[in-house]
Amino acid sequence: MSEKPKRPLSAYMLWLSENREKIKKENPGIKVTEIAKKGGELWRGMKDKSEWEAKAAKVKDEYAKAVKEYEANGGTDSGSKKRGKTPKKPAKKSKRKDESDGDEDESD
Repeated sequence: MSEKPKRPLSAYMLWLSENREKIKKENPGIKVTEIAKKGGELWRGMKDKSEWEAKAAKVKDEYAKAVKEYEANGGTDSGSKKRGKTPKKPAKKSKRKDESDGDEDESD
């Protein structure tokens, strides 16, 4: 059985993957995190995102078809990270005494 299809990229991620090299060329020596920040700035400044939104919608439709096919062939979501996850335990209280209860003289 094949693996479950991966979730589709958003319009922004499709745009960024196509424009990452351009951003790197325009900003030599830029760090990966700075590329993402610069990409976010450019994306927010774009007036017409319809091309990328259409591409994202197409990829999303293809993903939906792939998931249906996967499930029809016996694939399940039982291995999902969300299912079977045990809830987190509440944080433990500190065993340290309150500083006001201490015998130390802090007037030094």
